[in-house]
Amino acid sequence: MHSKLEALRANDTWSLTTLPAGKLPIGCRWVYKVKHRSDGSVERYKARLVAKGFTQLEGVDYQETFSPTAKIISVRCLLALAAAHGWSLHQMDVNNAFLHGDLAKEIYMSPPPGLRRQREENMVCLLHKSLYGLKQASRQWFTKFSEAICSAGYEQSRADYSLFTRKRGKSFTALLIYVDDILITGNDPISIAETKKFLHSNFHLKDLGSLKYFLGIEISASKNGIFFSQRKYALEIIKDAGPLGAAPVDTPMERGLKLSDKGDLLREPGQYRRLVGRLIYLTVSRPDITYAVHVLSRFMHQPRKFHMEAALRVVRYLKGAPGQGLFFSSNSDCKLRAYCDSDWAGCPLTRRSTTGYCVFLGPSLISWRSKRQKTVSLSSAEAEYRAMTGACCELTWLRYLLRDLGLSQQESALLYCDNKAALHIAANPVFHERTRHIEMDCHYIKDKIQDGSVVTRHVGSAHQLADVLTKPLGKEIFVPMIHKLGVQDIHSPT
Repeated sequence: MHSKLEALRANDTWSLTTLPAGKLPIGCRWVYKVKHRSDGSVERYKARLVAKGFTQLEGVDYQETFSPTAKIISVRCLLALAAAHGWSLHQMDVNNAFLHGDLAKEIYMSPPPGLRRQREENMVCLLHKSLYGLKQASRQWFTKFSEAICSAGYEQSRADYSLFTRKRGKSFTALLIYVDDILITGNDPISIAETKKFLHSNFHLKDLGSLKYFLGIEISASKNGIFFSQRKYALEIIKDAGPLGAAPVDTPMERGLKLSDKGDLLREPGQYRRLVGRLIYLTVSRPDITYAVHVLSRFMHQPRKFHMEAALRVVRYLKGAPGQGLFFSSNSDCKLRAYCDSDWAGCPLTRRSTTGYCVFLGPSLISWRSKRQKTVSLSSAEAEYRAMTGACCELTWLRYLLRDLGLSQQESALLYCDNKAALHIAANPVFHERTRHIEMDCHYIKDKIQDGSVVTRHVGSAHQLADVLTKPLGKEIFVPMIHKLGVQDIHSPT
């Protein structure tokens, strides 16, 4: 606590003053944590002073609070490009990131416990820098970092505001920030070293060296490519869920299963919500469970017993291969292609269809989605057409992101669909009885086809990779499909 108070004084976080009339100070408290080493021994005791931001008033103590964070798709895209070009990946961590932000509002705080000498009547802390717990702390930190990195010659991406790039001749450097975790990569080691030195001169940083572990994601690099998995996180889910003695299964969901809202309610729904919430984050590296988790997340408000049984089946599937993840190959042509599909009227409760798409950069899977459509589609062609529009929007955004990363897509992106009627609707700007009720935003894909950004292709149902994201499949179809998606397990015995 004393060392933290000294650091706050050195940072000029506050100054002691009398409380002006009409002002109310916010409170604060100490939060303690014991940091352990990998062998379980105590590394250090950590104390953090946290402001009671829940007592702040909008318009008085703060205005805006939003702060962007890097999209996981941007992380995967950056890793795929680094693998394709042989770039080195570096990771840095900012110490006390939120303490660097400057405050625009006048905020008074009660003196923290431990500051006894100055705790006189009406003496309060006038904050000059943000503290953990303040509602605007994350926004002020990101603003401070953005201004600093842009002054070093970096440009902020408009496709992902957490991405910053710098190009000088043939030298290219990219920096991606997620709150206080920073990824740096590029083709010029000297430029990367300059960036690190600049950041060290402006902030208190820890250089973690080569990228190995980021946001709970394990990253392994070799000359053949980069492997991206969440094995440790998956093992924690299996351990906490309890089925350590249960036999593993080959698919995350039973073929043809349709979950409804009938049956006995769970006595402890919090257990179900916690499990599904953790599975949602696991889909960052596991497209094979994305559809099952998407369906399970529909019943978070009133989970029932067979919903819990279906969730535990996903855990049993994870037990069979907890180390499965994505492989980004170094042998890549860096061309965009996507597969889209839909399950017409697949939801038994609303009769809405499910959209599924997956996007590849060369052989590397960088984006996928499984989502229930907003409206009921009157035909399978209409459902497929809506799925094509969703995939086209993702392709358009990825083209902007890749352009900021120095990779301009000169050729049209390929979009594969297995429904010929939907392909004809997209290619021919004709309104007739079957399509005149479709919202105008769904016809966005026609403009992209006409300007050459996207080219559609027909693919047979047997080769439709997006099937994994729209319906539960049997083992004989599911296993080959996820291998084609690039899902591998480097931890499995050879």
